[in-house]
Amino acid sequence: MKNKEWVQVSCEVPAAMVEMTAEFLVELSSAGVAIDNRVLDTFSLESVEDSPFASVTAYFPADGPIEEMLRQIREFLSANGPGFPGYTPSEPVLARIAEEDWSSSWKENFKPLRIGERLVIRPTWEEFAAKDADIVIDLDPGMAFGTGTHATTSLCLSVLERIMSGKGQAENTREWKARKVLDVGTGSGILGIAAVKLGAEQVIAIDLDGDAVRAATENSILNGVSARMQVSDTPLEMTGCGFDVILANILAEDLARLAPELTKRLAPGGFLVLSGILNEKESIVAESYAELGPGPLEVLREDEWSCMVYRRHC
Repeated sequence: MKNKEWVQVSCEVPAAMVEMTAEFLVELSSAGVAIDNRVLDTFSLESVEDSPFASVTAYFPADGPIEEMLRQIREFLSANGPGFPGYTPSEPVLARIAEEDWSSSWKENFKPLRIGERLVIRPTWEEFAAKDADIVIDLDPGMAFGTGTHATTSLCLSVLERIMSGKGQAENTREWKARKVLDVGTGSGILGIAAVKLGAEQVIAIDLDGDAVRAATENSILNGVSARMQVSDTPLEMTGCGFDVILANILAEDLARLAPELTKRLAPGGFLVLSGILNEKESIVAESYAELGPGPLEVLREDEWSCMVYRRHC
């Protein structure tokens, strides 16, 4: 079978413009973004301060509307670039690459990672000597988002571990048990797998992207949790209700749009963990959930990212 081909589009911009450019490109491409030569598992809004300029790269299917994508990129650069000191108009640089080249090039930078007290993310190709108390998640994300290295994922994992271990901030959390978990936008399946390994009896993991569904399914089998983790492209509105924990690591605008659907699926006493939120967009999310029932518990922040935690008390 012939490997799928992609068009790599790189834009040279001032370091201060990296955040805006990365966010724009990930929304346009719905795929991975790299800053300079550091491939990230989703868009990263980390400014590259050690150089006045940075190359932000996005990936588009070669059989897609490339010319239309380029038109939108050029318009974005010409409209926003002049507002940043040092910006010089330049044409995006294109390169055609095979899927196997893209999907494997980042592996050399993905190493075992400890998150929270007991969780360890271990790439399938890396050796790791686990401690007795460690909960190890073996992972090969492939083309899907979610290695644990990005702040949006690590924040979710840290919160999930505390919730599942009875260390949440709400009263009577220790008497409460998370039996049923919903993972919205599962990506590699990392959050759903962690939920099972932390004690969930059932995890429903959904994603609209076929690559993500395949990766999450394979990773659930690899980790021996597939009997308790159902992965599919089922629409959110068809997933049922009564979830003790709902995890949604997606864009802030989508979290706001899906607020009614997410909150009505939360069981009494259940926790809602929302991530993928830029700090400056917290208010967008908070306003969307203000009148829907779950009360805010805490907001965790790392770099430019926020993770907002809610709980339904009745």
